[in-house]
Amino acid sequence: MDLATLLGITLGTGLLMGSIVMGGEMGLFWNPAGLMIVLGGTFAALFVNFPMKNVVGVLPLVRVAFSDSARNPRKVIDTLVDFAESSRREGLLALEEKAQSLDEEFLQRGIQLVVDGTDAELVRSILEIDLAFLEQRHKTGQQIFSQLGTIAPAFGMIGTLIGLIQMLQELDDPDQVGVGMAVALLTTLYGAVIANLVFLPIAGKLQVKSAEEILIREVMIEGILSIQAGENPRIVEEKLRAFLSPEQRTEESGQLTGEEVTSNA
Repeated sequence: MDLATLLGITLGTGLLMGSIVMGGEMGLFWNPAGLMIVLGGTFAALFVNFPMKNVVGVLPLVRVAFSDSARNPRKVIDTLVDFAESSRREGLLALEEKAQSLDEEFLQRGIQLVVDGTDAELVRSILEIDLAFLEQRHKTGQQIFSQLGTIAPAFGMIGTLIGLIQMLQELDDPDQVGVGMAVALLTTLYGAVIANLVFLPIAGKLQVKSAEEILIREVMIEGILSIQAGENPRIVEEKLRAFLSPEQRTEESGQLTGEEVTSNA
């Protein structure tokens, strides 16, 4: 579970509800008709904008945004360095059995291509095509939630217009004027809150997670090609560490220093 996503939505919702309670009655901000206009119209427009298979995939994308599936690049680098050492000692064919034990399909596929004697340029081409299609699938998910974040406030304004029209038609009935005004104001509120607290932040979180996944796979591609070229494992490690941010390298150096102190003790 990605606690940051859950915490952000929970905290934002709690603060909004708290401010409402402090200023008046919670029931004043509940309007089923306005909610139907915003949510119903937003998702109806989504069906018009995207193919059915992409809309059906919205729920799995929400699960991705709330899941803590980020992998540690250092562990991937360690695995690749281990493969490089095995390759230097026992040859490329020794990697086939090790590759079968991997949980990462992308890395397993790349190692298998190397073991099968595929040309290095072809290996790079195959893996980069795979990576490009992964990136495109991720962009589609991001576009869906970005579109939801754009559409929701628009339907909030549509609800406002509907409410104003209803209010103007019933100016002689004060009770109906209040109903129309409630729909007019609350639909704008619903659209703004849902877009800026849920849809757009989820689109941003999916973008961050996609960038992390792409970085991991770029590390894998470079590592696989280095193994195929028979490079020294230490050189492989230094090359792959270049993909890490300065903060990650500093953190890693601190961990290594701590391990050395522990071993010397």
